[in-house]
Amino acid sequence: MTKKLIAYFSASGVTKRVAENLNTVIDSDIFEIEPKEKYTSADLNWNDKNSRSSIEMNDKSSRPEIKNKIDVSNYDTIIIGFPVWWYTAPTIINTFIEENNINSKDMYVFVTSGGSGVNDSFNNLKNAYPENNWKKGIRLRGNESESILKEWLDE
Repeated sequence: MTKKLIAYFSASGVTKRVAENLNTVIDSDIFEIEPKEKYTSADLNWNDKNSRSSIEMNDKSSRPEIKNKIDVSNYDTIIIGFPVWWYTAPTIINTFIEENNINSKDMYVFVTSGGSGVNDSFNNLKNAYPENNWKKGIRLRGNESESILKEWLDE
């Protein structure tokens, strides 16, 4: 039996809802990746090139600080969830990966988005962190049934 962790970043609550739904489907622990400095609605305004999220996403070296920490050493599988920003993972996901020793773990990715797919986000993470065992990614909208979630993880 493998020990699983769902680690997620949620800016508006959609990704949190999906993570909680996933947690009811599988036997896992759950961890919210919270930024040390919470995002405001102005920070998340992607139409404003001077908003915090725009600045972070345009700076590939940006690594926003995480408020809380977790020891991932006891987990075999990590399921990472996040909203798609600029067709990829928010840079706080890179912070999480780089701060934790997740080499050789089975890695699943779920993204929340109304339009962008999972492929760019998944492939960008896979290319940036090839030492991990990247399994599969899925795009979710936040209203999927438990059977859809279970089917994705069972594949």
